[in-house]
Amino acid sequence: MAASAPATHTTDFPVEGRCSYYVEKKKRFCRMVVAAGKRFCGEHAGAAEEENARKRILCPLDPKHTVYEDQLSKHLKKCNSREKPKPDFFIQDINAGLKDETEIPEQLVPISSLSEEHLENLIKKLQKAGEGLNSTLKDQIMSHPALHDALNDPKNGDSATKHLKQQVDGKHRKKNSVFERLQIDIQHLCLNKIPLLSKEKLPVVGIGKHLCGVATDLALRCLVETYAASCEERNEEPLAKRIKNDKTGKEINTVAKKGNEKNVPEKWSPVAGIVIALCCHHRCDWRHYVGKEYFRALGLGAVEFHYFQRMSSWATCGMRKTSLEASSLSTKRKDEQNDDSEEHDDGGCRITDESSGSAPGFLTVEEKKKIGHLCKLLIDQGRVEYLQQKGFSPALQYYTDPLVSLENVLLTALPNHSSSPETTA
Repeated sequence: MAASAPATHTTDFPVEGRCSYYVEKKKRFCRMVVAAGKRFCGEHAGAAEEENARKRILCPLDPKHTVYEDQLSKHLKKCNSREKPKPDFFIQDINAGLKDETEIPEQLVPISSLSEEHLENLIKKLQKAGEGLNSTLKDQIMSHPALHDALNDPKNGDSATKHLKQQVDGKHRKKNSVFERLQIDIQHLCLNKIPLLSKEKLPVVGIGKHLCGVATDLALRCLVETYAASCEERNEEPLAKRIKNDKTGKEINTVAKKGNEKNVPEKWSPVAGIVIALCCHHRCDWRHYVGKEYFRALGLGAVEFHYFQRMSSWATCGMRKTSLEASSLSTKRKDEQNDDSEEHDDGGCRITDESSGSAPGFLTVEEKKKIGHLCKLLIDQGRVEYLQQKGFSPALQYYTDPLVSLENVLLTALPNHSSSPETTA
């Protein structure tokens, strides 16, 4: 056992204190820490001679990991995959939208199985629906001063610079800030049941960094219908409005009292704003899509949506030729880099022929990319129309250079105080 060899360069021997099991798929030894006097971690203990007497079985709650058969009952009580009590803000499918299963065909063939005539008809429908859409979005590329020094560091290569540009500073150091992390699927999240929001009656700003496909629609419905509509039905006003003192720079909380209208905004909106970096349109789902009415008004339905969201991957998947590809960066270093830096670069997910379908041969690469972008734009336009109907002023814009991320479109929305949003779902 070569204990003195650095972990990053050791390939023939396991690192001291780490599991001795060789993971064939990853071409390296397991990196899990082992117990004192043991050669294998708990997951690979069955490979050790001293552990052969005890049998490991798949966990019935999550087959992705194993457990000793004689300790199953004990494990089930503390397994992270066990069903946990649901919080008050969990309401099953509250943001899922209306289910209309009659519109969704039971089985649709992949794009690669469509006839050339069928595909041409779909493309014609797409182009007709896209007539009049503004495909030239406004550039709103900004950079935080905190990153300037790091971005201009001559030691950084293309990969490091790209990684820095993709980062968002999540370390909020403001002394009086309160943070609460909710581990819940957005599909089931009821914001007005969260104690802090219901008690303080605070306006919400929805921020999403690359909410994959359907998650964007779930988030919009969570904000606009679940939270905003419920607050308006109760005619709630904010408990307090933060006023900034120009001299001290400190924030003072002033409670809105009867007869003191200066402390209350003329028109208070439960949702003060929405900012979502869009991506992974190929992962959208008609059942949850917020722009159904927009599609129907264009004479389109679930079938067209299904193929458009599949074809949207043509805009970002496997057809790009950027300066980053032409650079001389070694591909051997990819495993050592942070996987998050490459997140969503190729359409968000590893797309296979089964999910998106192979692009037809009668189209050129540029034609496929244009069709893919038009599919994305049409899906996003449905979201824009939805927000407009709900009393918001939405906009689509570029927030970063395509060399940094091909998924570079941002959806923003502010409440439109000149019109009252619809209260019906």
